[in-house]
Amino acid sequence: MTTRRLVLWDIDLTLVDLRGLGGDWYAEALAAVADVTLRKVPSFPGRTERAITLEILRGHGLEPSEETIRRLWRELVAISTRALPTLARRGHALPGTAAALTALAGREEVVQSLVTGNLPEIARHKLSAFDLDEHIDFAIGGYGSLSAHRPDLVTHAAELATAKHGTTFTSDAVVIVGDTPHDVAAAREHGALAVGVATGRHTEEELRASGADVVFRDLSDTAAVVAALTG
Repeated sequence: MTTRRLVLWDIDLTLVDLRGLGGDWYAEALAAVADVTLRKVPSFPGRTERAITLEILRGHGLEPSEETIRRLWRELVAISTRALPTLARRGHALPGTAAALTALAGREEVVQSLVTGNLPEIARHKLSAFDLDEHIDFAIGGYGSLSAHRPDLVTHAAELATAKHGTTFTSDAVVIVGDTPHDVAAAREHGALAVGVATGRHTEEELRASGADVVFRDLSDTAAVVAALTG
C-alpha cells in the first residue's frame, strides 16, 4: 500500500519572489491603523505574521493587544486585495514551481498545502497572482496568524489534513519545503522531511548546515523534486 504524503510548501522565496512587499504593506497598514510611520523593519524570511506583527507593534511603542493585531491584519488583507490585479508585475514565480506543483497533483498519494508565515488571504493572493493556486488545498494550511512559533503551523496543518482525508499523516509522511533555516527547523521539530530550496537569502550550504535532508538550488528539475518529495 502506498503511503500518503502531505507536502507543505512555504510561499515567499520558495514559490514566488515578491521581495520588499511585506515592508511596504506593513508601512501602509501601520499608518492607516495607528497613524505611525514604520521606522524599524524586521526580518521577514521564515517568520510568521504573528511574530512579525508583535515585533513591529512593540518596536513602535504600541500595545500588541489582540484587537490591535487583528486590526492591522485586516488592513494588510485589504491592501493585498487592492494590489492583487497588479501583483504579478511586482515579482515573479520562481523556476520550476508550476511544473512541480502540477506533477505532484498527478500523484494520487500526495496532498499539497502550505506552511507559510502569511495570513490565509494573502497566501491565496500571492499564489493566484501567478496561477500557482490550482493544486493547493488552502483549507488545511498552517498560516502565520496561528502562532509566532513556526513548528506550530506544521502540527496544525497535519492535524487538519488528517481530519479531512481520514488518513493519519504521521511525521514521516509530512514534507516541508522552504528556503530558510526556519522552515528546516519547523520540519525537524515535527519530525518531518526537510527540503531546502536555495532561492532565497540562504545558500545550499547554509540550508544543509541547518539540518535540511535534501537541498535544491531551485525547483527546475521536476523529476528530482518529485522523487525527493514522494520518497
